[in-house]
Amino acid sequence: MRLSRTTQNARALRRLMTDAERRLWRVLRHRQVQGCRFRRQHPIGPYIADFACLERGLVIEVDGSQHAVSTTDPTRDAYLRRHGYRVLRVWNHDVLQNIEGVCQVIAQLLGAGHVAP
Repeated sequence: MRLSRTTQNARALRRLMTDAERRLWRVLRHRQVQGCRFRRQHPIGPYIADFACLERGLVIEVDGSQHAVSTTDPTRDAYLRRHGYRVLRVWNHDVLQNIEGVCQVIAQLLGAGHVAP
């Protein structure tokens, strides 16, 4: 079986997670937030979401400073929204310094009751 380029890239990204992604994954895995299942480095169309909760239609992107001036993020976010996802962007610094606050925001969004199509 031949894997798509997006799937191959997602697998590589799982091995190369940033410190902030690794820290957030420790909290999201095993249904620890609102009992929801998250996938890490999950392909959605041509994009790879850092974290995705398919059942609640939530994508979480953990961003570094390069995203402050990104010209591609708005296009990516629009694509994800068109396909039924809400996008939460959190800064690496916030994940590393205030993981509790980040988790509160995630829990609030998950509790909003949105269900992916």
